[in-house]
Amino acid sequence: MVDRLSRVPVTDCVKLCHRVVDGLCGRECPTRGDYSTIWSPEEWLDLLNSLTAVCRLAVGNNSSDEDVLAGLSGMGNSHAEAVLSVLRARREEIRRSLLDRTNSISSATLQDFDWQLKVALSSDKISSLHTPLLSLSLDVKENSALRSFTMEMNREELNTLVSSLEAANKVVLQLK
Repeated sequence: MVDRLSRVPVTDCVKLCHRVVDGLCGRECPTRGDYSTIWSPEEWLDLLNSLTAVCRLAVGNNSSDEDVLAGLSGMGNSHAEAVLSVLRARREEIRRSLLDRTNSISSATLQDFDWQLKVALSSDKISSLHTPLLSLSLDVKENSALRSFTMEMNREELNTLVSSLEAANKVVLQLK
């Protein structure tokens, strides 16, 4: 894991961490060839994956410096401080990269919505129903094409939708 970083001097540790962040942000990541005398192929992959995970988790969870240092407690203090200094310096860049990666999951964006409240007074099976229904129309833009989706929901389905949207909003606010 990241405790293998102690095999390199602190200055090389900082350079390696910056290159790992470069790879996380879509630029050239470090190659094993530069470090083949220090780590075996398995150790290299484990170290690279561990450092990438540390960066993602620290920035994605908006972890404090103390939390990051606690997570890096298996390595020497100077190396942990080196990793933390890279995270501090490039936190915003990592956050933007994580947001871009999340946003790239779907290119669809909500352009407009409209809703109507209706009351179903009866149906073909029940003569007196009096059930409120929400008609929701969504205009979604995907790859410059505008598509409309319309759905009708009863009270329980609406409550489920609202709960899901609140949970999604909470996650988005945590990423900010």
